[in-house]
Amino acid sequence: MNTSPRPPTLINTPSYPREFQQVILEKSQNFIGGVFVFTAISNFLQRHNRGYFTIVGAPGSGKSAILAKYVQENPHVIYYNAQLPTKNRAEEFLTSTCTQLAQTSGDKSLYSLLQQVSDQLNPQQKLIIAIDALDAIDTSHQSIGSNIFYLPRYLPQGVYFLLTRRPFLKTKSGLLIEAPSQVLDLAAYPEQNRQDFNAYIRQYVNNNEELVAQLIANSENNFMYLSQILPVISDSEALASHRGSGFDGLPPNLETYYRQHLEKMIPANLPSVERKLKLSVLKVLAEVSSSAEAIASRVDVDEYDVEEVLEDWREFLRLEEVDGEIRYGVYHWSFGDFLQEFLGK
Repeated sequence: MNTSPRPPTLINTPSYPREFQQVILEKSQNFIGGVFVFTAISNFLQRHNRGYFTIVGAPGSGKSAILAKYVQENPHVIYYNAQLPTKNRAEEFLTSTCTQLAQTSGDKSLYSLLQQVSDQLNPQQKLIIAIDALDAIDTSHQSIGSNIFYLPRYLPQGVYFLLTRRPFLKTKSGLLIEAPSQVLDLAAYPEQNRQDFNAYIRQYVNNNEELVAQLIANSENNFMYLSQILPVISDSEALASHRGSGFDGLPPNLETYYRQHLEKMIPANLPSVERKLKLSVLKVLAEVSSSAEAIASRVDVDEYDVEEVLEDWREFLRLEEVDGEIRYGVYHWSFGDFLQEFLGK
């Protein structure tokens, strides 16, 4: 089913690099839904003659699958994935983009390259460059104050960037742009997500309404969790016994995924004082959603220090307002179970 209106892009691009072909295939496999996202992208392209469109979502919420499906349905879109090994640096992005555009000018300025392409577009043509996982980009080798991947502050006419990222503070976005832009937060569309997850689940479970309902509830609109749990859950009883079962109840790929989260939240090379603080904060978050003030009180540290930790971890946290205060918790209950088991050892 063609779920995304095909924009009139007629750029003559070569095939994607082999590693990207594999990612697109894997991420889009068995994909269902996303119509509300594709419609929003199409509307943005029609309303603006250039711009940045960003899809935001928690880890495992399906951002990569949505982007892969869009690229699969629109094969003239340039694609880049920053999560792959060695692909999170600006020079790799520029090299791949130039190759996909079949440019041999040797121009090292991304803006100049985009301007060259823009000058050759007719009024109905668009150049769309899709970049998955902005949060994985390493900016340590870039000039201080530069945009991630040296993305242009200004865009030539007919040029668009389609981006995905996890939640983070605007001040830490790594982007300063002066072009039309739109951010679509997947968390703001709970009913649409629920419908998509219902359809996805029914590919595996179609005659057990109780199990379907439990899977939707347990998934909390998290595609990664659902895609890993479905192959190992056979009935409602098995699903009920899974919740709260710690490491033993996690499929291997999901446990590896959560360990990667933990390594990013608490790197191995942290100074001992900072490591102790972060472990203490994480232990509270794994148990219950709490305000920064409440966490600071429990671990007996300054509230400002706790707020700094929470800002660093924004991509892994769920924020909710309760009685006028912001409470923080881990983004998915199963990640919380994993953390409790890990921190209890």
